[in-house]
Amino acid sequence: MKAVIVCASVSHGNTRRVADTMAQVLGAKVVAPEEADLAELAGADLAGFGSGVFYSRLHPRLTDFVKALPAGRGRAFVFATSGLPEIPPAPFTRPLVQLLESKGFEVDGSFSCRAFDTWAPFKLVGGINKQRPNIGDLAAARAFAERMQDVTGPVP
Repeated sequence: MKAVIVCASVSHGNTRRVADTMAQVLGAKVVAPEEADLAELAGADLAGFGSGVFYSRLHPRLTDFVKALPAGRGRAFVFATSGLPEIPPAPFTRPLVQLLESKGFEVDGSFSCRAFDTWAPFKLVGGINKQRPNIGDLAAARAFAERMQDVTGPVP
């Protein structure tokens, strides 16, 4: 199985740590949206798309990248890191899942976990979730990647 993970990790490297953990399981290459090779992405069996959450949305670098993708087919997953918990009726990942589906991707799942956050009001107290993503979060990311691998097929 060939996998690629497109990751926008800008504040503290939280999302990149999650992406790297998933990449180990999937044998995937992790790239920033600006570095992604469209031909490589089109040839992948599985593509992951993730970023931190900013104002309850995934990073614009990632969403703009997906908006610019040509229509195609393929399997995908979405992931996010956030200082605040996700609200079940409106998950952070839903808009990107819907966008990917409109592009022809079959989205097999989404993952999110808490992460260190120093957004405006939290900066005053030194941030929140200072130890996140932690070992448990990364284990959950690993288990998620294993499920995505089971859906798509093992790494050769």
